[in-house]
Amino acid sequence: MFLYRLKHRGPDWIGIFQHKGNYLAHQRLAIVDLTSGDQPLFNEDKTIAVVANGEIYNHEELRKKLPNHTFSTNSDCEVIAHLYEEYGENFVDMLDGIFSFVLYDTRDNHFLVARDAIGITSLYIGWGEDASVWVSSEYKTMHEDCEHFERFQPGTLYSSRERGFRRWYNPVWFSEIIPTTPYDPMVLRNALEKAVVKRLMTDVPFGVLLSGGLDSSLVASITSRYLAETKAGKQLGTTIHSFCIGLEGSPDLKAGRQVADYLGTVHHEFHFTPQDGIDAIEDVIYHIESYELTTVRSSIPTYLISRKIKSHGIKMVLSGEGSDEIFGGYLYFHKAPNKEELHQESCRKIKALHQYDCLRANKATSAWGLEARFPYLDKEFVSVVMGIDPDNKMSGQKRRIEKWILRNAFDDKERPYLPQHILWRQKEQMSDGVGYNWIDALKAHAASHVTDTMMLNAARTYPLHTPPTKEAYLYRMIFEKIFPKQPARLTIPWEPTVACCTPKALSWFPEWSNNMDPSGRAAWGIHNSANTKLVTSDIVEPNKVEAQNGAATTTTTNGATNGH
Repeated sequence: MFLYRLKHRGPDWIGIFQHKGNYLAHQRLAIVDLTSGDQPLFNEDKTIAVVANGEIYNHEELRKKLPNHTFSTNSDCEVIAHLYEEYGENFVDMLDGIFSFVLYDTRDNHFLVARDAIGITSLYIGWGEDASVWVSSEYKTMHEDCEHFERFQPGTLYSSRERGFRRWYNPVWFSEIIPTTPYDPMVLRNALEKAVVKRLMTDVPFGVLLSGGLDSSLVASITSRYLAETKAGKQLGTTIHSFCIGLEGSPDLKAGRQVADYLGTVHHEFHFTPQDGIDAIEDVIYHIESYELTTVRSSIPTYLISRKIKSHGIKMVLSGEGSDEIFGGYLYFHKAPNKEELHQESCRKIKALHQYDCLRANKATSAWGLEARFPYLDKEFVSVVMGIDPDNKMSGQKRRIEKWILRNAFDDKERPYLPQHILWRQKEQMSDGVGYNWIDALKAHAASHVTDTMMLNAARTYPLHTPPTKEAYLYRMIFEKIFPKQPARLTIPWEPTVACCTPKALSWFPEWSNNMDPSGRAAWGIHNSANTKLVTSDIVEPNKVEAQNGAATTTTTNGATNGH
């Protein structure tokens, strides 16, 4: 029964392995090696078994480091079993990809669990009264059988030998030390192009989520530029399908269509109504396993468009998650008082991604058997961006549009990646970009189902994570019907926020203390002013970067850009 609850994530195959009362079970979504990649996967003599969710992008390179091993499949995840056999537990940092896996060594009844660096794939661990240990991509499989379960932290592994957790991912930025590397637009451009291209590893048709914002548009543009050179392009062709969702007349629909026309993609628009979204609320909360306000709001459009995408025979999509965190792209970053606080806030945002955007994007797409990949959260690319002197990311004090260093890196006049008005289009929160009356419709719906009396007693009804609004109360009521146990509640992040900022960043704008709307509309003054004023800055032209004496030097020109 518990495995059936994950069928939506992997509708293509069921695999089960049993040894001495231990079980590995897997629901497969087949994307790489369709014919022989069913799981569990094994080493040569089948003493080591692995079930994994995700993609190992450097698996071909890793196979070359294992010349004495014989592989029985072309699955990218088979390399995990052989790496363990060769290197023991200290191999996880060698993996470049997104993954959650459980490895079982039958020789000594040992198991190893690990999750990718940022937490793009979801993972939970639980313990039963009988001392059993449970691991699953979603806790709906274990919430009835475990006395306690919790989020499995990103960049972490669990070893049954040590009976504990330890971090395998320890980048420099994790310590929040302020970096000093000069900004080099070509280094940034090349790193993102590499991150996108490696995610084109697929044996099935794929698409791109295209909202018309900067992040998704750049991913689509890079894909369009390099697809023909990849194995996927040669095997599946170079036609790119792009997808966008929004209410009628929404900003994203208009901008997405313009980018699709510019790039020549086969574009699919999905127009939904507020009622379509409202009707999906309960299903969405079941799949994302959360009642956190911004997560529910933004998961609904993702859930709806994922169903549309899957109906077109697409199993994998590229998306733009993570860019705002690493570049300081949310509108509230305009209020950052200095580069130190901007960098530290970015670090906090990245560390929390697995509780918010990664959770939404992974679970809302997986609800329909669709995999989402995020080039901006590539392990190497994150290190490049987070190593840049954060003074270059400052926007408000420099009168620059947010994510200026990214826009500038791709502002190629000779071979444009995007139209200028898209390259310099200002940030929209996802729940606003799909239509500005979307959130208003959710609030009105909640007001019709949650009474004033219920709100007066909210602290007694829900002493943990007391809902501050009727909308939050509605989501909590639905959640409690599905997941009534305390461990489920403890997996939910719950902290004050305005415009998606962390609590520590609230001190940047005390005037917002009475406006606790987590949506980007809380930063509406920033949004409006940045759209109407001319943003002037020193533009570092990517084509004029040269290396002299081992150091990057830049030629600068004074320029002006309209901050659309």
